[in-house]
Amino acid sequence: MLTNTGSGLLRIRSAERHLLRVTLLLASILLLVGVVAPLMTLQKLYLFENQLSLLSGLRQLAEQGRWLLLLIIGGFSLALPLAKLVLLWLVLQPDAEAPALRRWLHWMHHYGKWSMLDVFVVAVLLVAVKLGALAQVQIHGGLYAFAASVLLTMGVTARVTHLMRDGG
Repeated sequence: MLTNTGSGLLRIRSAERHLLRVTLLLASILLLVGVVAPLMTLQKLYLFENQLSLLSGLRQLAEQGRWLLLLIIGGFSLALPLAKLVLLWLVLQPDAEAPALRRWLHWMHHYGKWSMLDVFVVAVLLVAVKLGALAQVQIHGGLYAFAASVLLTMGVTARVTHLMRDGG
């Protein structure tokens, strides 16, 4: 029989803690891939082609001086997922005790899922306005890796939040 481990925020079986950590590791790797790998290729008039990753898109926004858009997309697509992963890694430590971790996790669980909606709306709006009928968009693996990372992170967050609410 598996025993409960840890004296911190979560008192869970070691097998479940291990599974959550492996899932979090996979989510972290997928986020890294999703940030650096191409998300899409834009082809304009069959002559010009532009392949975009999240990092290259953020760099282009900075070069164009579109600071508000850079802040919105960078914050919700890069900073928030990274912060959420770091927080989950901290919470899953057997000796995690800080009450601030509980508050941050609660906030991230309830408001973090809305961030993807914002990014999606901004992305669709940008593509619709900038491209019109003059371009084609091809989706690449980076977008799927990024989406999988977000979904896995949401799953781990939901499970950890449930465990914290029920006392582990």
